[in-house]
Amino acid sequence: MKRPKKKTPPADPSVTRLNKFIANAGVCSRREADNLIAEGQVKVNGKVVKEMGFKVKKTDKVVYKGRTLKSQPHQYVLLNKPRGFITTTNDPQERKTVMSLVEKACNERIYPVGRLDRETSGLLLFTNDGETAKKLTHPSHRVKKIYQVELDRPITKEDFNAVLEGIELEDGAAPVNELAIIGNDSSVLGIEIHIGRNRIVRRIFEHLGYEVKKLDRVMFGSLTKKNLPRGKFRHLSPKEIMAIKGIK
Repeated sequence: MKRPKKKTPPADPSVTRLNKFIANAGVCSRREADNLIAEGQVKVNGKVVKEMGFKVKKTDKVVYKGRTLKSQPHQYVLLNKPRGFITTTNDPQERKTVMSLVEKACNERIYPVGRLDRETSGLLLFTNDGETAKKLTHPSHRVKKIYQVELDRPITKEDFNAVLEGIELEDGAAPVNELAIIGNDSSVLGIEIHIGRNRIVRRIFEHLGYEVKKLDRVMFGSLTKKNLPRGKFRHLSPKEIMAIKGIK
């Protein structure tokens, strides 16, 4: 006679693993939160906690770097960034930042996922979901990014092939997934990459002696600029959220 299987008791909604709580507060991913806990950087109710798997209640006070953390609903906001804005949460020089463009998007604190330089326009995602942000930016996940590039002059066939084969820059190889000429003018190109190093697209063409006149990110992962005017933002749909969270 088979013994009846023991039913797993339902999870207690009033308690959460500490690493998940930290991630839900928008600090970082769960894995990174484990490191913060192990290093003794997190306090619960005034005491340092280094125990992996430690659980907290809604009434507990969790502090990291002097800031009391609050678990909050995840927000995902997509901006069509204009030129002239820097990708940072604050700037000592008081230059225009992308945060001013999304300040009315939600009540939660959201952060840009990766960055676009000051003169680059296009798609920029903001979220307080540290775990998903980490997946979207880590090179191992090979999240594709498509840019439209306008050069100061038509690209030669030799240079076109060189870019497609992969340019060697001072900080390593710069592999390109796809490269295409847009329209009749070979000074306007579409380029798909998955690497996310600083100013990587500009540096690829500058290495060959071209000046990038305009650079616009038109696709980030599965996200596009469709029906999103320059300088405007929108919240991701449930389907889009599932797509970015499901990245392997």
